[in-house]
Amino acid sequence: MLTFLSQCLRGGLIMLLIICSTLILVPFLLLAALLKLLIPLTATRRWFTIISIEIANLWVGFNNLLLEVVNNIEWDIEGTDGLDPKDWYFVTCNHQSWADILVAQKALFRKIPMLKFFLKQQLIWVPVIGLAWWALDFPFMKRYSPAEIEKNPALKGKDLETTRKACEKFKYTPVTVFNFMEGTRFTPEKQAQQESPYRYLLKPKAGGAAFVLGAMGEQLHTLLNITIHYPSDDRSFWHFLSGQISKVVVRVERQTIPPRFLSRDYMSDQQFRAEFQQWVSELWTHKDQLLGELHSKTELA
Repeated sequence: MLTFLSQCLRGGLIMLLIICSTLILVPFLLLAALLKLLIPLTATRRWFTIISIEIANLWVGFNNLLLEVVNNIEWDIEGTDGLDPKDWYFVTCNHQSWADILVAQKALFRKIPMLKFFLKQQLIWVPVIGLAWWALDFPFMKRYSPAEIEKNPALKGKDLETTRKACEKFKYTPVTVFNFMEGTRFTPEKQAQQESPYRYLLKPKAGGAAFVLGAMGEQLHTLLNITIHYPSDDRSFWHFLSGQISKVVVRVERQTIPPRFLSRDYMSDQQFRAEFQQWVSELWTHKDQLLGELHSKTELA
């Protein structure tokens, strides 16, 4: 353990090493992606996909090791038993800090397929990281607004059709799609601005999740609902890297996604939209109650 170092040094060291590992591994990712394009054989493409995922797992594993060696975090994780790295999952999580991504990766590492995000098409141009996302087959989606569809009716359903085509590769390679339903990090200010009915959460945005299930309904049947609790008030990404967060509580709840929510068009099906929003609201009510219980245990400790 390097806990004898100052918090500033620990945070800076972890950040530097994560950046270095990213810069070292991305060229190997790009090489595997290019070879997959140049050799148009199904078996070869699957092989290079596995190689790409293992390179990404090296990155995640290295991050986990860094946190173990540099910071002395107490992990309280429940609900990950019986998960299958050869199955397909849809994962959602409450969002308080960018540390949430590293926490989710730590909790689920090699228990399920690597976490992937549906990304806006413009994010492919993010330096270095955009190329890494492309090489790892992160699905880039183009969403059309209601105004754009009204102006050009031919666009209706086009975004879902395009994304479904982009996800065809996931029929053969297990994948986990990760989505923060709140859409942004929780703060008391945002909570008040939204007039959120939840004590510890922002209002969930059901559209993104419905879009994923609409595009990948043939593969995604299991939801992993992750609840992350930081017992201290210090929960920023920097607090996490620098060791100012001494304990992290993670609860993973697994449930079958109702079949009626799969392969449906959220934008054009009003009845489906209402039913799906109600389902998400119930998930969030339960999550808020669980967070209340975890907060109560922290106060009693």
